[in-house]
Amino acid sequence: MDRKRIRLLLLCSLAVLAVMAQAVRQQTATRRASATTARQQASAARQQSSARTAKLQPVVQYERPAPLTDRPSTILLRLGYVTSYNRQTRTPNWVAWHLTRSHTYGSNQRSGELFAEDEQVAEPRATLRDYYNSRYDRGHMCPAGDNKWSQKAMTQSFLLTNICPQNHGLNKYEWNDVEMLCRDWARRYGAVDVVCGPVYRREASPRYIGRNKVRVPDAFFKVVLCRSGQPKAIGFVFENRGGRQPYRDAVCTVDEVETLTGIDFFPALDDRTESRVEATAQLSDW
Repeated sequence: MDRKRIRLLLLCSLAVLAVMAQAVRQQTATRRASATTARQQASAARQQSSARTAKLQPVVQYERPAPLTDRPSTILLRLGYVTSYNRQTRTPNWVAWHLTRSHTYGSNQRSGELFAEDEQVAEPRATLRDYYNSRYDRGHMCPAGDNKWSQKAMTQSFLLTNICPQNHGLNKYEWNDVEMLCRDWARRYGAVDVVCGPVYRREASPRYIGRNKVRVPDAFFKVVLCRSGQPKAIGFVFENRGGRQPYRDAVCTVDEVETLTGIDFFPALDDRTESRVEATAQLSDW
């Protein structure tokens, strides 16, 4: 065989080998790409699964009391608070919210906001006319000052399902003092859980205002829970009247407020912590 033919055969063999090597490299690259895609898909699937699991896990709302069974209760969810509405008294049983440090600041002011009927609840319900010439303020339970972080939250705080007939002196002074105190605590500790509402004493003669008979509370309660560090709680009870009622004299334990109102506060806490924090109240601890 002459040299030309040998050279030609060698060149053909080399070309075949090159094609085979290229095919092997492409197959290897394809397998690697497939493996990478499979890993990415598996990772995405894990992330989606984790996201679905997170969505399924309920957010624990430590501020919400236990469900009421001894009185009408319609739960109304708002942006800044949640309330248990009583269709018989036309007032809330309680209003609860998680007050964070950031929620104590904001540019949304109450000026320009108007009190409004809550059309989410059936008539008869509290109206603006019920409060007109009643000699009682439209007293916020969740205060406007805790909702400056959102215009919607601010507006919702003026719904009458967040309002009770309140003595003007109490509304302007002591009740406002405790509202500011709670904001101070939220800034100090990062967040606090707050529940407040009216007290209706069975032995007292019921008082009402307006054609829709909005019941006038005999007193008001507020309980506050701090879960930062060593958990602690404190309660306040104010009579719905004028005259000096220093908030230091209104301090009481959460247990005492539970006895007065028949409401079980902070049930999301573990039993040992709940029993401990609800049994004592020292303003100096805050």
